[in-house]
Amino acid sequence: MQYSKLIGAVVKRKEDPRLITGKAIYTGDLKLAGLHHVAIVRSPYAHARIRGVDPSAALRRPGVVAVVTGQDLISLCDPMPMMGSSEAGSMASDSREATKRHTHYPLAVERVRHAGEAVAAVIAESPAIAEDATFDVDVDWEPLPAVVDPVKALEADAPLVFDDMSNNVEHVWVKKSGDPDAAFANAFRVVKQRMVNQRIAGIPLETRVVAAAHEPTTGELTIWTATQAPHYIRTNLVKALRMPENQIRVIAPEVGGGFGVKGDIFPEEVLLGALAKKFGLPLRWVETRTEHMLATTHGRAQIADVEAAAQEDGVVTGLRVRILGDLGAYPCAPIIPDLSGQMAVGVYRIANVDVEVKCAFTHTTPVSAYRGAGRPEGAYYVERLMDLIAAELNMDPVEVRRKNFIPPDAFPYQTPTGPLYDTGEYDKPLTKALEVAEYSALRDEQRRQRANLANADRILGIGLACYVEMCGFGPYESAVVRVEPSGTVTAFTGISPHGQGQETTFAQIIAEQLGADFDQIIVKHGDTAVGPMGRGTGGSRGLAVGGAAMVRAAAKVRDKAERIAAHIFEAAPDDVVFAEGFYQVKGVPAKRLTLSQIAERAYGDDLPLDVDSGLEAIDFFRPPELLYPFGAHVAVVEIERETGTVHIRKYISVDDCGPRISPMLVTGPVHGGLARGIAQALLEEVVYGAARRPSPEFHHRRDCDDDATQPARSQRHRRGPDHRLDAGDRQRGDGRARALRRAPP
Repeated sequence: MQYSKLIGAVVKRKEDPRLITGKAIYTGDLKLAGLHHVAIVRSPYAHARIRGVDPSAALRRPGVVAVVTGQDLISLCDPMPMMGSSEAGSMASDSREATKRHTHYPLAVERVRHAGEAVAAVIAESPAIAEDATFDVDVDWEPLPAVVDPVKALEADAPLVFDDMSNNVEHVWVKKSGDPDAAFANAFRVVKQRMVNQRIAGIPLETRVVAAAHEPTTGELTIWTATQAPHYIRTNLVKALRMPENQIRVIAPEVGGGFGVKGDIFPEEVLLGALAKKFGLPLRWVETRTEHMLATTHGRAQIADVEAAAQEDGVVTGLRVRILGDLGAYPCAPIIPDLSGQMAVGVYRIANVDVEVKCAFTHTTPVSAYRGAGRPEGAYYVERLMDLIAAELNMDPVEVRRKNFIPPDAFPYQTPTGPLYDTGEYDKPLTKALEVAEYSALRDEQRRQRANLANADRILGIGLACYVEMCGFGPYESAVVRVEPSGTVTAFTGISPHGQGQETTFAQIIAEQLGADFDQIIVKHGDTAVGPMGRGTGGSRGLAVGGAAMVRAAAKVRDKAERIAAHIFEAAPDDVVFAEGFYQVKGVPAKRLTLSQIAERAYGDDLPLDVDSGLEAIDFFRPPELLYPFGAHVAVVEIERETGTVHIRKYISVDDCGPRISPMLVTGPVHGGLARGIAQALLEEVVYGAARRPSPEFHHRRDCDDDATQPARSQRHRRGPDHRLDAGDRQRGDGRARALRRAPP
């Protein structure tokens, strides 16, 4: 075997053959005997009381097995498990009790609190029949006042999302350090701005899909779901379905992207588990694109009022931040806006800070994790402030940043907002980005253009941003490394990759740590019955935490392999080392063994008494602290003066990410992150309007003209095609639903 180093090598992704040839199996591809299909009736109202649900017409449709309502579901499961309120600095009187009160059933009981909330489920023999039958379900609604704007949600007369609260404030997180009042009183200049981080949707390539099957003889329930965290889903299904943990198996087959929005447990996972148990049928639900916009969590949704106190030389002496986070109706992760507050100082040494994060309930889709989950928002606020200071003082934005960087000799650095930064040399990536961008030449070009602006068709803009990221979240991650008798290796990880390429990077780690053949290493994940306990993928923890667990497990295997090699060599264990992919006696490189040779002996009879048979290990890694990688970006754009159209001329990203296991797999996510950030800056926003009535697509009858956000007389109408009106839907039927898609509005 010719040994070659794998860490840092450019290798082909192990995942790609099955993905690019269409042979990968997603939850939507499962073939289960007797499979039935679920379609969901969703609320057209942001807030309404359910006076009754009449399923009789749907039940008369041939092929319909059952229609289940929220009242039916109460006997089958408990309300949805919810993450608690913010811990540090929370002003909620009893966040655990508040969370318990403010959860909901997988199907709404008595009241809905956001448009798209599930009201009833239809089980049928085919997707088409289930789809069409949802149109037959008759819901008697009493529309109620609603608030979809977080600013208005804080007003004294705002409609309450939950009646047992005196206002819509879920919690308040406060951090104050130093003497910010004095800093502002003595400032040379104070700059301030309101900034909006608009609500956006994750929109992964694969929508959410859930399948469930119950085995009555063993009592085991298997859930297949497009999730980022199978063990987390299982733990919460235990709570909701009142089942022993070892009777629930959760499998995440191939998952077509997540971006954070597949990290929570969703009502449909509990719903299908409960229905599969009750009816004894394997079931599947496939989310449509519009359902994704209505029912899958959104991201960002913050409004921030920020101000900085600056001295004449550009040094920032004080920072005030007031963040209003929109949590939606049933927040899965109410602490995310708090992370924006924790990262409010960014890469800068600002001693005097006053940060308040207020989180509000609204009658909207819940807001949760989305690509960066709170940290990009914090970076945006402080970086924009640096630009405002530069403009106010007529300084170069680069100079202002350099004057305020936390210096390298200050690390580890305890920030005034809470995080303990491990390391940082923030000027290095900025200097590199400016060099690659040819920053001086760009500024010269910009000055020339501004001097002759009347003749310019386009305006040149140069944007800068420096960042520090909080990642590597715990509390732990796990790995199993198993060397088979032939020397092939099977590894199991507790994380759940969905595009990050860890089947490849973990194989590179194992190959270099053990001397195994990279092509004969398989990494498995996503099955709670096979892999070790894990926390899944999210918060930039897959390689940092899951990879560390893999290194620890491989080290245990390597130590045992060295002891077996010592026995074969009849040498002392301390005299055997692992070098260049082989196990050899110190100073005698010719006397060496491969992993395959050692593995064969590990499963045989000739072993020392103090060495157990086999060659495998499990380990858990618990990160002692979070990690804080950093970097700098430069954006060069041109804006058409007449139309305002933005053209990206050049974009430079420099990231200090630490050692690269696979350079190609570092570059790809950076490209994805840039695409996401640029899309939010220029294109994307989820907007709630004040429609005079629910969209006609929600109804067969179009004679209702009540205001969906205001009190009105009780309305009885059938639920219309709402989220089904998109041509890209998979596995949707013919008949009535398709005809309605063709119908003009």
